[in-house]
Amino acid sequence: AKYILYKTLDNNMFSKIQTCVTAKEILEKLIQICEGNEETKENKLTVDMQKFESMKMKSGETMSEFDERFSSVVIDLTILGKEYNNRELALKVMRSLPKEWDVKTMAMRESKDLNKLELHDLFANLKA
Repeated sequence: AKYILYKTLDNNMFSKIQTCVTAKEILEKLIQICEGNEETKENKLTVDMQKFESMKMKSGETMSEFDERFSSVVIDLTILGKEYNNRELALKVMRSLPKEWDVKTMAMRESKDLNKLELHDLFANLKA
């Protein structure tokens, strides 16, 4: 197992784990290097939650660009253990849009079951 781990690493990463004796030690060290410790994860979570909470569609930003930016933050939060249900995500997206989207978002709120509306479907509807 150590040999397989060694073969997958570049020289820079190998130099950081070469003193590890077992495959388990190597894996634990790689996780620490790539993901950080609990304090680092907590800091990342705080920063990403602030990004999520303050997220607004930017002036001149296309819906595709906003979709990409919003989805990226949601994915980062999910990786860190923070998940939102479909309704929470849909409402956040709708609140993040400029006033000119109010009529469309109001219609979607009335015609769609936000609990079942997946994020990709929401953005597809907004792009249409």
